[in-house]
Amino acid sequence: MWKTAKNKEPTTNRRCFSIVHQYIQRFNEVSGGKSAVIRVKSMTPGVTITQHVVNIPEGKSTPDFESTPMSENTKEGKVAIFKVVVKGDPKPEVTWRRAKGPITDKDKFHSKYDESTGEHILEIVKVSGAETDTYKCYAANEYGKAVCKATLTVIEDSNHPSDFRKLLRRSKEKPGGESDERFWQAMLKADKKDYERICTEFGVSDLHLILKKLEEKKEERAHNNYQDGTTAYDENGTEGHSFSSGGRTKNSNLKVMQKGKGLHQEDEEVHLFNTGRDLTDEEAMLLSTELIFSTVDFVIKIQELKAQEGDDALFACVLTHPLPKITWTGKGSTLEEGAKCSITVSDHKLIHRLLIKDCNSLDQGIYSAVAGVKSCSAWLVVQAESDPASAGMRRARKTTVASGAPIDLEKIAVEQQIKKREEMEKILAAVKAKHKEGQVAAMDKKSEGNSIDNTLDNSGCATREGGKRLGKPKNKKRMRSGQMDFDKVTDSNEGDFQDDDDFTGSVKKSKNRKHGQNGEHEQMEFDQTETSAESQNDVADCDGNKDSRRQKHRKKAHRKRREDPNEPTSEDEASYSDESEDSLDQHKRSRRAKQSKMLKKVNGESTCPEEYSGYDEIEGITGAPTHSRRKRRGPLTEDVVIDIGVHFICGLSDVNAVINETAELTCKLSSEDCEGAWFRDGKKISPDHNFSVTNDGAIHKLVIIRCDEEHSGKYRFEADGRKTEAMINVKDPPRFNHADLKAFSEPVTVKAGHNAIFKLQFLGHEPVKIKWYSEGEELLDDNNTKIEKSASHSRLLLSRCQRRDTGEIKIKLKNEHGFIEAISQLIVLDKPTLPLGPAEVTEGSAICIEFRWRPPKDDGGSPVINYMVERQQVGRNTWKKIGEIPGIPSYRDTDVDHGRKYCYRIRAVTAEGTSEVMETDEMQAGTLAFPGPPAPPKVVSAYDDCVNISWAPPSNTGGSRILGYVLEKRKKGSNLWSAVNATDELIKVKKYAVKDVVMGMEYEFRVTAVNLSGIGEYSNPSEFVFARDPKKPPGKVSNLKVTESSYSHFVLTWTKPEDKPEIQDEAKGYFVEIRPAECLDWSRCNPTRIITTSFSVKGLKSMNMYWVRVIAVNDGGESAPEELANYVLAIPSPVRPKFTNHKMKSFMVVKAGNSVRITVNFEASPWPHVMWIKDNVPVTKRVTITNSDGSSQLLIPSSERSDSGIYSILVKNLAGQETFSTEVRVTDDPKPPGPVVLEETVPGTVTVIWEPSPDEKRDDRLHYTVSKLDFTKGNWTTVAEKLFNNKCTVCNIMPGREYHFRVYAENDMGVSAPSESPTCWKEKKKEKRVVSIPTRKECDLRCAPTFIVPLKFHAAPKGYECYMSCAVKGNPKPRITWYRNHISLNTDTNYYISNTCGVCSMLVLRVGPRDMGEYTIAAENALGRAECSTVLTVKE
Repeated sequence: MWKTAKNKEPTTNRRCFSIVHQYIQRFNEVSGGKSAVIRVKSMTPGVTITQHVVNIPEGKSTPDFESTPMSENTKEGKVAIFKVVVKGDPKPEVTWRRAKGPITDKDKFHSKYDESTGEHILEIVKVSGAETDTYKCYAANEYGKAVCKATLTVIEDSNHPSDFRKLLRRSKEKPGGESDERFWQAMLKADKKDYERICTEFGVSDLHLILKKLEEKKEERAHNNYQDGTTAYDENGTEGHSFSSGGRTKNSNLKVMQKGKGLHQEDEEVHLFNTGRDLTDEEAMLLSTELIFSTVDFVIKIQELKAQEGDDALFACVLTHPLPKITWTGKGSTLEEGAKCSITVSDHKLIHRLLIKDCNSLDQGIYSAVAGVKSCSAWLVVQAESDPASAGMRRARKTTVASGAPIDLEKIAVEQQIKKREEMEKILAAVKAKHKEGQVAAMDKKSEGNSIDNTLDNSGCATREGGKRLGKPKNKKRMRSGQMDFDKVTDSNEGDFQDDDDFTGSVKKSKNRKHGQNGEHEQMEFDQTETSAESQNDVADCDGNKDSRRQKHRKKAHRKRREDPNEPTSEDEASYSDESEDSLDQHKRSRRAKQSKMLKKVNGESTCPEEYSGYDEIEGITGAPTHSRRKRRGPLTEDVVIDIGVHFICGLSDVNAVINETAELTCKLSSEDCEGAWFRDGKKISPDHNFSVTNDGAIHKLVIIRCDEEHSGKYRFEADGRKTEAMINVKDPPRFNHADLKAFSEPVTVKAGHNAIFKLQFLGHEPVKIKWYSEGEELLDDNNTKIEKSASHSRLLLSRCQRRDTGEIKIKLKNEHGFIEAISQLIVLDKPTLPLGPAEVTEGSAICIEFRWRPPKDDGGSPVINYMVERQQVGRNTWKKIGEIPGIPSYRDTDVDHGRKYCYRIRAVTAEGTSEVMETDEMQAGTLAFPGPPAPPKVVSAYDDCVNISWAPPSNTGGSRILGYVLEKRKKGSNLWSAVNATDELIKVKKYAVKDVVMGMEYEFRVTAVNLSGIGEYSNPSEFVFARDPKKPPGKVSNLKVTESSYSHFVLTWTKPEDKPEIQDEAKGYFVEIRPAECLDWSRCNPTRIITTSFSVKGLKSMNMYWVRVIAVNDGGESAPEELANYVLAIPSPVRPKFTNHKMKSFMVVKAGNSVRITVNFEASPWPHVMWIKDNVPVTKRVTITNSDGSSQLLIPSSERSDSGIYSILVKNLAGQETFSTEVRVTDDPKPPGPVVLEETVPGTVTVIWEPSPDEKRDDRLHYTVSKLDFTKGNWTTVAEKLFNNKCTVCNIMPGREYHFRVYAENDMGVSAPSESPTCWKEKKKEKRVVSIPTRKECDLRCAPTFIVPLKFHAAPKGYECYMSCAVKGNPKPRITWYRNHISLNTDTNYYISNTCGVCSMLVLRVGPRDMGEYTIAAENALGRAECSTVLTVKE
């Protein structure tokens, strides 16, 4: 997209993105403001941005994603998390959606925002197969929206028993995934483009894993075919599998080396595409690339890096197999080569590096390297600048690598290459050994008498005795180099001849009929092995033929071509081979090594050497020996040792050339004696006026002297059967003539209002897009700007230029081949702007006025020559022209009258004209303005006969220059100041040597300034100084320590240094200096020296660390500083929390509705953490907690009965903790009890029974009081109180009297209304009763101890009381003993133990952790022993 243009004029036209966007804007205006969607490209991969409006206000933007979510594979039942970071102004609103349905289940999908990291997070809890879907994130604001997506794949756990029924049901509904045999049959027969569709139909999600398994199944099928002894033949009798494309058949074998497997145990060929159908070359290349990627792994993985901010970070890894490119990702985004990242690959394609430049905090995160299906990750940690003082200073940038022992990556890569070479040598040795075994097997078959007329020699030459020809092939297709294509060998005269052995090796027959001859020529190639080279494609001679044999073979081929003009040349063959392999070479030019043996048979006679007759064995990579039986014509020969011959050390590399310029291709061979040939698109290149072929030893060069478009193509260099290829792309980017560019670069100078013209010629492929810029903003045609464009030049006309148009003019040309820029300068000359004020008076006296001003802000492109000055006396209307002064912005007017005021007008004059006028304020001449006081004098040095003094000038000069200074001195203890210099002998400089002193006397000095108005104020006196020779500096102070500290200050004390004559003199004062821990500079706490040996340093920051030192001083100088050994922390001395108010209540009763206020005072250092709890649970929000310095308050504004409980405060700091508890009971006036009933069961007693009060259930402290009224006495008396049950037995009831009873409910707040008994007792007649007293028998009341009420389980809060009780009976009275963990507690004073009437109780005063355990009570008397146990637990 082109950059947007900005119109400087204040019109309604705003920024437009391009011509298309302008059209959209025009469409909106015409269509009445209907919106048109604009697609905007995002800098983050995978993000789509839709812009709703054409014009976006300045400072606003559409939403965009800084980081996108990563696709996840999550096990069933786990949590899946997607995270994004968005940007945009105004802040976008983020929403999440899924493809298969809405996200409405709040329990399953949690969407939230993390303010600390700025991340929007979608959490999916307890994922299942139903959540497998594509999830999209939308960020929208009023200007547009952005969308990104990620995939969630849930790996279902089918081992759980609860999933069996679901799995069975799923197996009925749809195919069984990768366990279904139909799935693999479909995958083996399908095109690669259909893989994803088939996986979706069968419910398979991991495509990479399926590709790996598919590779193994294809290997297994090929291996099974080989073991079964069967080979698939096509209808034309040709074995193999062809990749068809473009209407012609091309057969090829794809061979892949697998790490750890070799080629079927290091000597077998892997047939990957045994599918029985044709594939295109592109599909074959894509499949082979994925299979090769699956074998790549990391030898050295990337390591974690810790880089300083501003440095570079370098990640590096080493692969097991060479790859031209791997994928680098950072923080979830793919990284590309650019200004921030640099991606490099070594020449051997094994070492890959990623360089992060100029690291900052935004670069911190996880970086990954992905090679095929393998990946590795590491953190990049960016550390801030450790030295704050150096922050902002430029320093040399360093490159950070992985920490630890250094690793030589080049050495490891070389070792990996050697390892691969050794593996290949083992494979070749295994092939050779099987070849020898096949020869022996062939001899054994011959000895059995199975001789056949058909023969095949070692060179691969098939012969037939008696001049009989091999059967005519049915398939006459042209075969491709390196193809596996087998024909059956038949005999036209002997139809019973058949060979039971199949050809399973990599064998190729190419048949070409020759006109004018009786026989057919057949040619066989035996492709024994295929290896990968690092930087070029070359052919390996695996049977060990020497160079002489190759030369001989070339001569035979040449002779054959001369005899038969219809036979295609080697160049044509090479061209055809190159054309057929283009589809594969465009992706990756594979490095191959091939061996072929070419033989001819004319009229049944072999052209092979005699010694190559007899049995021979043809063996492919699969290692299966295949025999062709023939007569032996000579002795068996021994195989030659493998010699790779001449090979490429450095191959060709792709070149991007510019039209009409020179392009060069260079390669290097391993031998200097080998000749080669250059080819372009399969045609041989001969040196001419366009091509220059040179050979400097082993280095071969091809130079295209003047490139043209027709020179683009694929270039190949062949030497000794090996080749290397590269592409030359001839481009025609825009470019300028050097002379025209130099002329364009010269600045253009015009006067304001005139026109400026810029024009420039160029060359380049059409169409060329032309853009003009002024100060970085694109220029468009308008009233003042005209742009002319043509195929070879462009012209810019700027009409009526103004001064503001001065700046950089740039032209940018762009076509499909590249772009170029040229820059010039436009200078518009105009008159200057007015001088800048206000004017500053530098001297105002009775005889002159001197002032100055600032030059014009813009001189109009020309320097200021003069200034025109005019003067007006205040009160008059006329201006007096003083004249022109040189271009210095100051003026001294000496023609003034004392006491009068003047104004001045100033104009700047340049070669382009005169500026507007600048008028000054009023200035007065002759006003008496005395100078202010100078700074107090300082003693520079002192001697017996001289004291050197210096001072600073006054800040207020009184409006005129300082003429000099007057210095005075005074002895200590005297009130008389004496002048050091006379008034008419002013001191011109700001220092003086006072020599009129008496040795040993102490003096102080003061100074005043003198200007044109007179003598000014005197300065403050200096410090006293002795007139004596300098003293020795004092020694260091001792015993420096901190005696007191707080959050804002601490107190230092020290001991004064000793006085040692001739070594160190007595200290006269001290300076205290401090330095914060994060700073390197010391600062003085006292500006003047102190004489005491203690000092309070104030103004500290709480909890900060400070270093402290003390310096002793005297007249001889300063001592060495004495520094504390450790830093000082601005914190009070640790004090364990303790409560200071000893009158705090541990129990309070509050009426419901009233406020509850608990105030606790404490002291602690450092400031403690305060926490309130109720019944061991944090207090609710309706409770207000107020913490202040040394106190904490709990407030419940309106209490309720539910607020009753035990409130505890915990005060804790690093020195310890303390707790205090208060029981609060919120209650109200009790309600009266229910109806009262009287019962008489025993004469003389009455039982009073009543219904409980309604408040009894809510108030466990509610009790009852019973009153009695005897009508005989006439007053109420209390018969029982503090009753916690609902009945009371009243005694001493006199028969014949009337009684009335009342029952009251009572609690902590008061007494309820009474509930009265319904009836009263009345007198009854006494009946005579006869009492028969039975005879009494003596009974034995003794019994062994037994517990009638056992102990209960207790759980008490820490610090509270715990009360245990039980009831025991026994006669005689048993002896009671308490135990804790089988240890007696009867003598332990921490436990209060009592036994009253068989009720045994024990009170633990303050429960602590040590009180936890098993408690046992034992009761023992003469008749037996009984025990009862319980457990006490303590709550924190």
